[in-house]
Amino acid sequence: MVGILPFSPPDESTVFLVSGGAKGITADCVVALARRYRCRFVLVGRTPYDGGADPDWAEGVEDATALKHAAVARLGRGGDPPALHAVQAAVAGVLARREIRGTLEDIATAGGTAVYVAADVTDGEALRRAVMDVGGSVGRVNGIIHGAGVLADRLVHQKSLTDFDRVLSVKIDGLQNLLACIPFQQLEYLVLFSSVAAFYGNAGQADYAAANEILNKVAHWVRAHAPRCRVLAIDWGPWDGGMVTPELKRRLKAMSVEMIAVDEGTRVLGDLLQVDGDVEAHHAQVIVGAALSALQPLPAAEGVGVPGETHRIRRRLSLAANPFLLDHVIGGRAVLPTVCAVSWMVNTCEELHPGYQFLQIDDYRVLKGIVFDQELAETYVLDLTTQPSSDPSQVVLESLIWSQRDDGMPRYHYRAQITLRRPAPDGVGSGVLSDVHGAAPAAHGAASAEHRLYHDGTLFHGNRFQGIDAILSIDESGLTMRVALPPLSWSDQGQFAVRTFNPYLVDVHLQSLLVWARRYVGYGGLPLRIEQGIQYGAMPFGEPMLTTMHVRSRTRQSLVADVEMRNSQDAVCLVVKGAEITLSHRLNALFLENRLDSADVGMELPNDGRLDL
Repeated sequence: MVGILPFSPPDESTVFLVSGGAKGITADCVVALARRYRCRFVLVGRTPYDGGADPDWAEGVEDATALKHAAVARLGRGGDPPALHAVQAAVAGVLARREIRGTLEDIATAGGTAVYVAADVTDGEALRRAVMDVGGSVGRVNGIIHGAGVLADRLVHQKSLTDFDRVLSVKIDGLQNLLACIPFQQLEYLVLFSSVAAFYGNAGQADYAAANEILNKVAHWVRAHAPRCRVLAIDWGPWDGGMVTPELKRRLKAMSVEMIAVDEGTRVLGDLLQVDGDVEAHHAQVIVGAALSALQPLPAAEGVGVPGETHRIRRRLSLAANPFLLDHVIGGRAVLPTVCAVSWMVNTCEELHPGYQFLQIDDYRVLKGIVFDQELAETYVLDLTTQPSSDPSQVVLESLIWSQRDDGMPRYHYRAQITLRRPAPDGVGSGVLSDVHGAAPAAHGAASAEHRLYHDGTLFHGNRFQGIDAILSIDESGLTMRVALPPLSWSDQGQFAVRTFNPYLVDVHLQSLLVWARRYVGYGGLPLRIEQGIQYGAMPFGEPMLTTMHVRSRTRQSLVADVEMRNSQDAVCLVVKGAEITLSHRLNALFLENRLDSADVGMELPNDGRLDL
């Protein structure tokens, strides 16, 4: 019966084929196993190693800075200063060979035996040849420890296919190639170094989490198909060493994530291989360490949102990737809604600070709107800088979206200050603008539909932005209107998905300024700035809502107003103060040109100049 098949711990007859085992944390584990079990190892790494001494220029030079100076002196003998990359490569080669030599010596001192072979685990043929070359010098291989891995941590929209391929290949192709080196029936131990990122998830590690979760699944499969093999997929938390850089260590400490001490981690590995017993008593997957992204972040004063911390996020924008733009066209050209710039800022700030949500925006300004014409930049940049906050439950970030002109100079598009907070109880904030024009539950009564506003030149918005249901009251002090916007599909939302902040519904509410301006000034308008916006509750698609707009000031060139948005329960969801639009008679004609002229609206764009007022 399968249930009584025993496992035995490794011993002097056990030979492990180990990827990534000559350096870093995996090397520490190998040395600890040699000390505990006297087993043997074939270590696989990419660094060439002939077992010889250091080159003459590096002999006796231990300090890293001195080693760089020695490399410069050696490579610069011809008179010309050596290239920086050549110096770095020479120093890295010396340090890597020293680490390999040190690992081999440590294994021997611990009572084990090891040989090193140079091969890339993602190259199956090269790996097979390298393993065959060592022959039986250390005995028949009957175990695998797959410790190799690389990181390319970035938020998913910043990652390239190359990042994904490289991270997944080392883990997945590497394992497949290691398994191909040993007859399956010969395998007695399979130890896979996975990660808690695979179990809990972790911001910036979508590829790393996916790669390690595949290792977990392989472990379960092997356990089911090779019952005599001791299978372990260890979902490690972050170690105090290895790929954990000082910067990452600081971030983990700020999140109260305890790192695994090397002595403790290697002991745990040894214990997992030590325990005797039947197959049913052993799990194929174990977790050693705490969750990463699942932890609640600390207040800003204790490490989250450190003042002065900066982030730079790049994004390519295209008409094809954002179908909603086909319904936001002025003068025959698609124009990015100003609320989508806000959405990019808000969503990114929330991604960088898990556990916090958008609270308010201050001093938002449109500096140069983004038009999808021949001047569309190849890349747009969002810069975020954390500011001091007097409230430890909040994080404040200065945000700036810009691009680079053909002459190399920056072109600034939007800027604002974004404040995040820990989630607050629902319903807080009702009645913030009690003096807003006509804001009363009774105003939800029936009124004629106002679909004509989207066809008579008052508004330029296409179907996806047509949410005004009725103008309930309007006079020179402001207006009240009822809105309801049907849901937009994820594909329609493109690069500006709805999360805490719903830019599409907010756009509909802010259309109140354009409606009032056309009635009382006679001109169309475009956004300039917002003094402040505070969000108190969710704004879902499809729910009837009430918009009230109160005029602060007006001229022939501009309109400044406050806008309040309430849900069907009459609770305030969002308040916008000091919303300003610039007015121009030229916009009246441009609002009527609200369709792209190109036959292929997904690819071709008008190229007859910029949108000027």
